[in-house]
Amino acid sequence: MSSHFDQRVVLVTGCAQGIGQAIALEFQSAGAIVFVADLDERHVSEFASRYGMHALHFNVGDQSQCHKAIEQISQQAGRLDILVNAAGGVRGQVGGPVAQVTPSAWHAIFEANVDGAFWLSQAASTLMQSRGFGRIINIASGAGLRPSLTGIQAYTAAKHALVGLTKQLSQDLGPLGITCNAVAPGFVRSNPSTEKQWEAYGPEGQARLIAGIHTRRLGTARDIAHAVLFFASEQSGWISGQILSVDGGRS
Repeated sequence: MSSHFDQRVVLVTGCAQGIGQAIALEFQSAGAIVFVADLDERHVSEFASRYGMHALHFNVGDQSQCHKAIEQISQQAGRLDILVNAAGGVRGQVGGPVAQVTPSAWHAIFEANVDGAFWLSQAASTLMQSRGFGRIINIASGAGLRPSLTGIQAYTAAKHALVGLTKQLSQDLGPLGITCNAVAPGFVRSNPSTEKQWEAYGPEGQARLIAGIHTRRLGTARDIAHAVLFFASEQSGWISGQILSVDGGRS
């Protein structure tokens, strides 16, 4: 199966690093017109400039900024075909006791991982339905299906919420020609936070983690990107509301 996205207009968030960048590069290689977005203006702009993409800088946790970003894409490209909500992560946090979680820390993770996916889907779906076609792909996590390796309660709860949102949007938007699915990555060393987590495991912990993966290797950002492109493809037109674990198999 080959996936071609000639002249499809794609928005990928979370493109200052890691998985978001890998997804954007795969779409561009397949012929898409790619818009990349992140709160980190310098890094997303450098990335976009290097590869000839369109850079957007906004806070996904702010509804008005999300809607303005979709409006800008509409004005520049005339439409939006595919939305990939890859922004999220742990926001620099580390795991700790339940009693020590603050409201600000809790809400910061929800804004990045859940709020943004909803506000962007809200605006994008309005644009997509006019053409009767759309693909929304959320980057969830294995932490959205079980407790998180990070030990961060808000991250686990947010990714579970994103899984639920994916299923609800599938039901709500399916009649409009828009599918909504999610990719749930396993542990991937793709950014400073995951590198710090990997180092914290130490040699023994790293070996145990890999031993629990059926393929006996860590995944890469491109492994996640390939799954995203499948969900965005024409071949997946009758697949919606699904959560695909991309984790090498897990015992």
